[in-house]
Amino acid sequence: MSRIVAIVGRPNVGKSRLFNRLAKKKISIVHDEPGITRDVISADIEEGGYTLMDTGGLGLTGDEGTLAMAAASEVQAGFAIDAADLILFIIDGLTGVIPLDERIAMRLRKAKKKVVLVVNKADFTDDKVDLAAAYRLGFGEPVRTSAEHGNGEGTLREVILERLGPVPAEAGPKSATDPICFCFVGRPNVGKSSLANRFLKSDRLIVSDVAGTTRDAVELPFEFKGRDGEMYPFRLIDTAGIKASAKLSSPVEYFSRLRSLDAIQKADVVYLVLDAVDGVTLQDKAIAGEALKERRPIVIVVNKWDLVRHAYEKGQGIGKYKTERQYREAYEKALFERLFFTPGAPVVFASAVSGYEVDRMLNAAVLLSRTLDKKLQTAKLNSVLLHLTERTPPPAIGARRFKIYYATHTGNRPFRIKLFCNREEKLSESYRRYLERGIVEEFGLNGCPVYFELVGKPRESRAGVAFPKTHAKSED
Repeated sequence: MSRIVAIVGRPNVGKSRLFNRLAKKKISIVHDEPGITRDVISADIEEGGYTLMDTGGLGLTGDEGTLAMAAASEVQAGFAIDAADLILFIIDGLTGVIPLDERIAMRLRKAKKKVVLVVNKADFTDDKVDLAAAYRLGFGEPVRTSAEHGNGEGTLREVILERLGPVPAEAGPKSATDPICFCFVGRPNVGKSSLANRFLKSDRLIVSDVAGTTRDAVELPFEFKGRDGEMYPFRLIDTAGIKASAKLSSPVEYFSRLRSLDAIQKADVVYLVLDAVDGVTLQDKAIAGEALKERRPIVIVVNKWDLVRHAYEKGQGIGKYKTERQYREAYEKALFERLFFTPGAPVVFASAVSGYEVDRMLNAAVLLSRTLDKKLQTAKLNSVLLHLTERTPPPAIGARRFKIYYATHTGNRPFRIKLFCNREEKLSESYRRYLERGIVEEFGLNGCPVYFELVGKPRESRAGVAFPKTHAKSED
């Protein structure tokens, strides 16, 4: 969308709550603690044909973290103001206009943008609202709202559309390919936002050495020229680092975790970001498991690889490994020993700081997206499963073994395969992973999840015949 509406104002005037109200879903974290929103959050408003942006509060003092992060929030808000076609300037109807509101108003006047003044928390009688002070800010008649209760929402929507004007005619799509939506997940402070900035070639996301800087999930579009010379549209979701549930120390961290898990659900491809020096931790394994639960394809990114390269360039090395190649091979071996449930996932050793191998990350996403649309021919699928079960028979469970009679590919994203079998409960988890891994290898589905839909035989006919030696005729 080419039209942008930015919500700005001092901390804790209800910007994020109003953003969620207009977006009709909970995207920005709402909390009484000032300064919760620090990155620019966006949502497409289809009925109005515009993109709505939420920003960090202008005028943070640094008490909410550090002075550097408060300054970074100001930069993010400045970006939104510069990019916006229309600004919703939010003030608090309960506290009235304060000097900080007046300073923000001066900044908006200098920007020479269209501004709609919104008096929020105005779900009370007229005598409690100092409209005269609001008029003195110089932006005309204010719109009274209550983001918490929805009062004035319809009026504000009408004013926004009136100030933006008619929706312009849509231009033809740049590519026939739908955007590849992806997200970064990983422990806090492994470099997810730095990788996002490297992709976007800008500083639109706050990057800090303080763990946990990004709390919301940020969606941003961009394009990438692939190895074949074609332009591919992407949509990036930058998320907060996922902490273990037991380590969540505040409601903000709890909601940040929910945002990250929601980002996984929305993504076509998940980048699991690891630290090149720390290796794979138990928390990394748990995060990969979250992506697996949602059946999302995974690209494993080992970030900060420049630290490893520099160590070997200086002749220092790491541990007992004499060369970078030896360390890389050992790292990858240990990686898949821990992440054994991600068969064939692409591994990219990269650096957000230097840009090393960043293009490989995007090319991997393009390849995964193409792979997700493959059709698995029925005859070959049955042949592969027959080979796998003959090579390594299923374990006996309660004096009986799991038997497959027939299989067919029923869907993509993720790959869904319907298995007609004797008894669903006889398929052990380890044998399921063995079959999935075999299908991934045989069909070249590296990094793509495979999901079995089991259809057992009715109890009255469970004596049944085993997997047919003559392959079923292809249905394709």
